[in-house]
Amino acid sequence: MKLSSFVLLLVLAVSLTASSQTAPNPVPSPITVTHDASGILVHNGDETVRISVCGPGLLHIVAGPGNPESASPFMPWIVQACSPGPFDFAQTDRQATLRTSQVEVRIGLRNGLLSFHDAKGTPLLSEMDRRARVYTPDTINGEKVFNVKNRFFIGPTEGFYGLGQHQAGAFNYRGNVVELAQANTDVALPLLVSTNGYGILWNTASKSWFDNRFPTELTLSTQAANAIDYYFLYGPEFDQIIHQYRDLTGHAPLFGKWAYGFVQSKDRYRSAKELLDVAQEYRSQHVPLDFIVQDWFWWKNQGDPVYTDAYLQPYPDVPDALMKLHDEHIHAMISIWAVLDPKSETYQKMKAEGLLIPGSDDYDATNPKARDAWWEMLAGKMFAQGWDGFWLDSAEPECCNGFSDATLDTFQLSVGNGARYTNIFPLMHTGGVYEHWRATTDRKRVFILTRSAFAGQQRNATTVWSGDVTGTFSTFRKQIPAGLNFELSGMPYWTTDIAGYGWPYERDTRDPAYQELYTRWFEFGAFSPIMRTHGHRSNNTNEIFAYGPQTPTLIAYDKLRYRLLPYIYSLAWKVTRDDYTLMRPLVMDWRTNEKVRDIGDQYMFGPSILVNPVVEQGATSRELYLPPAAAWFDFWTGAKLDGDKRIVAQAPLDRIPLYVKAGSILPMGPEVEYATESPDAPLTLRIYRGANADFTLYEDEGDTYDYEKGAHSIIPMHWDDASSTLTIAARQGAYPNMPAARTFRIVVVRPESGAGPLPEPKADKELRYTGSEISAVLP
Repeated sequence: MKLSSFVLLLVLAVSLTASSQTAPNPVPSPITVTHDASGILVHNGDETVRISVCGPGLLHIVAGPGNPESASPFMPWIVQACSPGPFDFAQTDRQATLRTSQVEVRIGLRNGLLSFHDAKGTPLLSEMDRRARVYTPDTINGEKVFNVKNRFFIGPTEGFYGLGQHQAGAFNYRGNVVELAQANTDVALPLLVSTNGYGILWNTASKSWFDNRFPTELTLSTQAANAIDYYFLYGPEFDQIIHQYRDLTGHAPLFGKWAYGFVQSKDRYRSAKELLDVAQEYRSQHVPLDFIVQDWFWWKNQGDPVYTDAYLQPYPDVPDALMKLHDEHIHAMISIWAVLDPKSETYQKMKAEGLLIPGSDDYDATNPKARDAWWEMLAGKMFAQGWDGFWLDSAEPECCNGFSDATLDTFQLSVGNGARYTNIFPLMHTGGVYEHWRATTDRKRVFILTRSAFAGQQRNATTVWSGDVTGTFSTFRKQIPAGLNFELSGMPYWTTDIAGYGWPYERDTRDPAYQELYTRWFEFGAFSPIMRTHGHRSNNTNEIFAYGPQTPTLIAYDKLRYRLLPYIYSLAWKVTRDDYTLMRPLVMDWRTNEKVRDIGDQYMFGPSILVNPVVEQGATSRELYLPPAAAWFDFWTGAKLDGDKRIVAQAPLDRIPLYVKAGSILPMGPEVEYATESPDAPLTLRIYRGANADFTLYEDEGDTYDYEKGAHSIIPMHWDDASSTLTIAARQGAYPNMPAARTFRIVVVRPESGAGPLPEPKADKELRYTGSEISAVLP
């Protein structure tokens, strides 16, 4: 056989093999493109590709056999419908182009491939030219579906982030495969962000995969769907991408100010008296505390609001115990689960009414009647007793003999096939609690702690913790990139069990090696969105006071957290108002700097503070990168350093390396024992010279939803570096019991002033502020 004939037969064989899949590329069928007010429609043989314009930087792409509308019919994570936006359309014999003011999509009329570009025509993302879109028929749980794949060509230096929280220690996902399926310690969130300036919201709750094993190829795939379905979000900055994501899926409410203080927990307190005794120890030693937690097994039967006898002694009136805590300005949270004991009344009623997931002991959170019943029979009754938050543990959910990996994919849910909605449970579970709480009262802000999340869950006032991780330095090291990617998935609030949960590797608080780990993790916890300790210790204690010679260091970081509350609470308001992200991997603020793309162990805490956790046992220093800036100031010494360089920072056990960016106004409060103590106390404004700076101080009552009705104030501040002038603008807004006047202590940071965690004995200038604009020239 001649070589040319062999090649011809080989090409024919490949073509026939490809045609066995639906809509391979290239396709011999004629490709036609039409457009209307919503976008464009591409017909490619039996395949339809719909590109809808939802905004200048937001496109919705659905592609599949026939004429599909979406990957699945039920999408509760999307709360903002796609409203058609303006665009231009052009077509030649080779290409059709959709163009908005920010992005353009080009459709090849010979191969049907899509490519995305910015307004200048710079390539952002392109489909591969080898079977870019694949739809493989399958039958799962008795339903005919498609396994879908979309392959893209990616550049050699592009970085990928987001996708939830995962425990492999990877920050930049280049070269990785990530499964999106809920599991304890592993959270599936389908938002991917790229340093090229775009994001992809992979619009399905089915088990999915991100695959970059081949360096220039990115494959996104899903187990059970009607179509490929995703939103393309153009920033180019990550803050802009996350803003669009939250516009689509919901905005994050503000927690009570107390939630940003210190959360004390262990596995577990065994009586109301124990809760009160721990609270009293903190107050008697004047150590800050705002929140204490009652973990599991308080119940007589799991699922009923009935306490065990052990828990009731010696305070049979639990509301009375909660009132005693409230009198000490301490809030309390209790753990309640979705899984029910078959002996419980809640289980029996739900089973009789068909409100359980068939074949499991979990209530079906996708069923609105089940969400109502779960609130009425359990959560609502607990809430009425005075609890201030709910710990919705095991929200993957964990069921079926304890397994929690893609739990729901073999079950039938109220909304449909579990294979379609594998990852949806935490969104619906937390949403039911949030909505019922909000319908019950607006006098107390919702706070939910939970172990899992899905797209849109930020609107349910949740904080996700990283799951039941072990207490080792290796595990600690992995929590930081896990948390940073969680933040880049559009979720603002995240925390960990400081120094690990315990089981199956319990630690003793008297062990010097564990004291070192706890101290290093606690230092990191002080600069997490929510600062929380929890875990099971072999000697059955987990309070700050249990860690021997490290206790003074732990107390010092607890007090530093509280001194920073004016900064933290103001940025929490920015999360709610502007879709801000408080815990910021360096790639957020230096996206185009290739030096930061793989740095997953440093981050910005707000706009000013560079945090550099120490994650190596026995280390007394660490290497770190100071990103480009006018300058950086060592928080502990006030020393000034240049940016865009690597340094070795000293890090004795009582010190986490912290640097403050030049051009910062850092508000710090007095030493207090709870978040709302001394609301009219003087505030220190530390000025870090070297560039202009702005900060907006936010204040309100500290709780209730009156802030949504305008009951709050903001005080804009501006530092003009050239003239050394600080201007505090006129206050905007008001709220009940707002201080009529306050004192601002201004400190210009330098080695001899403004360094370290303690209040400065002397300010460079004091300003009496009554709400009108004032200015001061500083030395």
